Amino acid sequence: MKLQKQILGLCKLSSYIEDFLEKKAENYSEIDEGFFAVLRKSEIENPWFTLENQKFALKQWAELLKENSLENWLSKYKPAKNPKKVGLILAGNIPMVGFHDVISVVLSQHFPLIKLSSKDKRLMPFLLSKWNEFSEGNVPFEFVERLQNFDAVIATGSNNTARYLEYYFKDSLNIIRKNRTSIAVLKGDETAEELQLLAEDIFRYFGLGCRNVTRFFIPEDFVIDRLFESLVSFKDIINHNKYANNYEYNRAIYLLNQERFWDNNFVMLKEDADLFSPLSVLNFTRYKNIEEVKEFIAENNQNIQAIAAKNELGLDSIEFGEAQNPSLSTYADNVDTMAFLEVI
Repeated sequence: MKLQKQILGLCKLSSYIEDFLEKKAENYSEIDEGFFAVLRKSEIENPWFTLENQKFALKQWAELLKENSLENWLSKYKPAKNPKKVGLILAGNIPMVGFHDVISVVLSQHFPLIKLSSKDKRLMPFLLSKWNEFSEGNVPFEFVERLQNFDAVIATGSNNTARYLEYYFKDSLNIIRKNRTSIAVLKGDETAEELQLLAEDIFRYFGLGCRNVTRFFIPEDFVIDRLFESLVSFKDIINHNKYANNYEYNRAIYLLNQERFWDNNFVMLKEDADLFSPLSVLNFTRYKNIEEVKEFIAENNQNIQAIAAKNELGLDSIEFGEAQNPSLSTYADNVDTMAFLEVI
């Protein structure tokens, strides 16, 4: 009964979000004004969380939180017979990035102790409060400044932070996530429309997410200008102050070091073997045959979250434009959170 009320509450939350997103500001009710105020405060406190990107994240979640999707996802798992307290250390690189962990813990019938990121501390409490309201008070959770008296931990951080987390939680059941990024592999015959979809995979959330494409593989004869042309729809990204600062800094470094790069005044392309690239820079490598790419993927599998490519390349890939639209059963670091929660 409790689980069904939680699922119904998420469905109502989905409808509530959709209703809010469909309205224009002049038609906001008092409740809508409160929702909008949360988004505005988030943007003020963290300029990376623009209204556009917050609304994009909300729209993706509203589409996921449908009864059929939720029940199909949960049908693969068994609720916990002995509820445990699960500590959650949430990331704050993109809006609502920790929401999947929270709903996973709650729907597994455990109790989440939530340590919010200082970069994302407004939207999560608001939505959880609404979910609890729509579920008739059947959504247990607690926000904490420091984790204690927990039975298991799910934590997300940088590679450097992860080393400390692994040590600190070494005696606890845990999932510790590290830095990851995503790559794109071009076959060479992609249409202009496909490349424009790929631009969404690159620039959504300014490229700050682990599912953002930061590294390319292109055929030897691929014309770089084709890629630049496909990115033009995101040219206004340079008007964002924090992004522009990163762009100017990285450009200055490359010029100072006399490094070769391609520039279109809002993003740079650099022929570089590194998997990770600085913000505002896309690394690329030319390949002779697809086996070279497969070898790279195998060697860097622990650092790659998603691969955007055509299906015929046989790379276990996602379609262009889908990087920021993961399903409920798509897990960070490819570690099944629900399976972990099922056995703790």
